[in-house]
Amino acid sequence: MFHSLGLFLLRRPLGQLCALFFKAIASLFSRSRNFKTDSRNIIMQTFFTGVEIFPILFVVATLFGTIVIIEVISMMGKMGFSDVVGSLIVVVIIRELGPILTAFLIAGRSGSSLTTYIGSMVINSEVDALATMGVDPIRFLVMPGLIGGCIALFVMNIFFSASAICVGFLVTKGAVALSGNMLNIQLTWSYLSHEILSAISMMDFVFIIVKPLVFGAIITTNACYQALNITRDVRQVPKAVSRSVIKSFLYVVLADVFLSLFYFVEYMNNLSTII
Repeated sequence: MFHSLGLFLLRRPLGQLCALFFKAIASLFSRSRNFKTDSRNIIMQTFFTGVEIFPILFVVATLFGTIVIIEVISMMGKMGFSDVVGSLIVVVIIRELGPILTAFLIAGRSGSSLTTYIGSMVINSEVDALATMGVDPIRFLVMPGLIGGCIALFVMNIFFSASAICVGFLVTKGAVALSGNMLNIQLTWSYLSHEILSAISMMDFVFIIVKPLVFGAIITTNACYQALNITRDVRQVPKAVSRSVIKSFLYVVLADVFLSLFYFVEYMNNLSTII
């Protein structure tokens, strides 16, 4: 029964994704590993995935943080719920939308590029050539993308949250000054930082680490899976890239919903407090 169940799962895309992930992790302990080569590939992948996307991520984070701060401060002030400003900012920026938007940006840029790169190698028989020369394609192609993607997404998620809060605060203060306080917002850094630090829990710090690592593993594994399963037709590359990006979005949202179940009780308590 378990044998049939295992074969059934391995014939499905989700089971093959999990198998590819575990193969990439197992390749770290392969006897044929080369620490120097593997380290260089991981560093290059981390640089490509994280550092090169930072300008775009910085702009998106700043605009997103500015909008969230303005909306939360103005709306909560009008409704008389100024004491929940920090909790809402933590939920929206740090806990939920920050990691998801970071994952979407990396999936749309780095994930699609990884699919194109490996897919082109598959079409040109370069992956078969690596196997013929005794080089494990999983260790040489998938493992650096997996490790580098996880590291890059973790770092970029921290930068996203920091940019959204800190630079978003500065932009909000500038908007208030330029508009002559037409926005009717009274905001100081001491108030905002105190509210945010008071609202952050230990579980938030745990998921600041867990969510980016999970999202990074999903995005890179899915990108490599879509590329390795391309048929020998160059017209299939753009189709594989679109599948990679769309399915990465879907898997990231599903993973976020699953991880957010740990916050369900806290959400209900906060909702009852506000009501």
